[in-house]
This record gives sequence, C-alpha cells and structure tokens, in this order.
Amino acid sequence: MGRAYLSLGSNLEPERHLHAALDELRARFGAIDVSPAYRSRAVGFEGNDFINLAVALDTELEPEVLNDWLHALEDRHGRRRDVPRYSDRTLDVDIVLYDQRVLEGPGHLQIPRKELRHAFVLKPLADIAPDLLHPLDGRSMADLWAAFPQQSEPLAPTRL
Repeated sequence: MGRAYLSLGSNLEPERHLHAALDELRARFGAIDVSPAYRSRAVGFEGNDFINLAVALDTELEPEVLNDWLHALEDRHGRRRDVPRYSDRTLDVDIVLYDQRVLEGPGHLQIPRKELRHAFVLKPLADIAPDLLHPLDGRSMADLWAAFPQQSEPLAPTRL
C-alpha cells in the first residue's frame, strides 16, 4: 500500500465536480483525508477562479496506474483534452506526492508535482499533512507553507 497526496481543482461548476470526484474517490479507495477548500485565481491563463483542495488516500495502485485512473475520473466529469493545457476545466486531479517517490512518466505524471510551488497546491496539502516531508527538499509541508510568499498568490477559504 502506498500513501498518495492529490490536488483537486475546478473552475467550471466546481462545487458539483469536486463533490462528485470526492464521492468517487471514497467509493474506490475508502476513507480519505480531505483538506479545506480554497478559491484562487487561475494560474497560467485568464479564466474563472478555481476552487482547489487536497486529498490523501491509501492505495494498492502504483503511481502510473493511479494516474490513469485519475485521468479516467477527469474524463467522466467532462475534462476536455482537445483544448490548451492551461484553460478552464471541470476537473483537474494530480498526484502531488506518493510516499517518498520521485518519478516522471506518461500522462504528465510527475512526482513530486512542480505545482507544489503554488499556494493552491501547497496550502491544502499543508493542512492535511503538515509533517509530510518533501522528497527532494527535505522540508515539511508546514515549513514550506510558512516560507511561502503568501501575498503573491492569495487564497480565500471557501465552502464546497
């Protein structure tokens, strides 16, 4: 069994898609840890605000297989892959960390995920796993968040 940490986000009907994704994650993996949700501006393109959160779950799936399962989850919720990579989306689910592994693979699989340098990924992860160590940096999620220039990427707590 491995411990995976996911980032979930949506800026098209986010409440509907994020609730549905959480339901499917629970149905497939059982108990999951879910962070508070945060609203943030789109990064890398002009678009609607995103709602983001983090999930921690235990899985028997290897990262590559889990990544494929998560892509299928996105697809079931209307994720379009025929548009620019940085654009509005119904659902975006990425593996941010998986145990202490470091790897890159097909399907934009990258662990640790480079987006961990953004508030919308780091803060929710620090909420549910403050003592989790970054496999390359060695600092905890709480320490990384404490050092983050929070005014550069404002987050607003929001309800799902």
